Amino acid sequence: MLTVTSISRSFGDHRVLDDVSFEVRPGRMTGFLGANGSGKTTTMRIVLGVLAAHGGAVHWEGAPVTGEMRQRFGYMPEERGLYPKMGVAEQIAWLGQLHGLDQATARRNTARLLEQLELSARAKDKLEELSLGNQQRAQVAAALVHDPVLLILDEPFSGLDPIAVETVLGVLRERAAGGVPVLFSSHQLSVVERLCDDVVIISGGRIAAAGARDELRARYGTTRFEIVVAGDAGWVGDVPGVRLVDVDGPRAVFEPDDDGVDQVVLEAALRKGTVRSFTPVVPTLDEIFMEAI
Repeated sequence: MLTVTSISRSFGDHRVLDDVSFEVRPGRMTGFLGANGSGKTTTMRIVLGVLAAHGGAVHWEGAPVTGEMRQRFGYMPEERGLYPKMGVAEQIAWLGQLHGLDQATARRNTARLLEQLELSARAKDKLEELSLGNQQRAQVAAALVHDPVLLILDEPFSGLDPIAVETVLGVLRERAAGGVPVLFSSHQLSVVERLCDDVVIISGGRIAAAGARDELRARYGTTRFEIVVAGDAGWVGDVPGVRLVDVDGPRAVFEPDDDGVDQVVLEAALRKGTVRSFTPVVPTLDEIFMEAI
């Protein structure tokens, strides 16, 4: 498990991180969310030793992170860092060797990853000859080639079309299922919502919210219900104790002012006729993010 405890960092007089703490647990996908300039990339670079923290500590499996430990981490930066004029498979295997793999293992891992990421046909091509989306897939392969014990990915889905996103998701899910903790940032909240088990939200260099996705939904979600009836549902707004959030023909979304009001609405609907559905509304990650920051 990766544990970040009270880390801080300043650039001149500007405090970029202030008492940042969170955990990335084994076998779980942790979405690291924040607006541009919120401190996501700085935090990741401190974990990886690229930047030094001005306070706090980073631990891996209970021990302070060392350079030797970081050699076993996998990192994908937001800015593409591969060599454009070098062959795709050649440089990924070379990077695997830099992480300590023997040549045969590095080549074997590279071939497997390129197949999983649907890049086998471009293995001998120079990176600059690939589309931006395929360059992004190659960058993912470079982060995974040495079978890292921890994965840190900064915007791994940037530039990918929906099919490529699914391909990369499958590879990351496989690593998480094998017990690897995965921390990734992304502005594509719909992807994060489908993928992550845990969420860390950072705003202005401070942690605004952190926890399991479903726990945050319960914590930040306003109690709402959706009812779909056979006729027009506009009458729901006339029920005492109800705030009508949205209505569209037979569908209405409402917030009850007190416990039991939702059942009053349901009973009234049943007296009026057919109720096609009646369900609580689960807040989206977009809504949780906006509420938290």
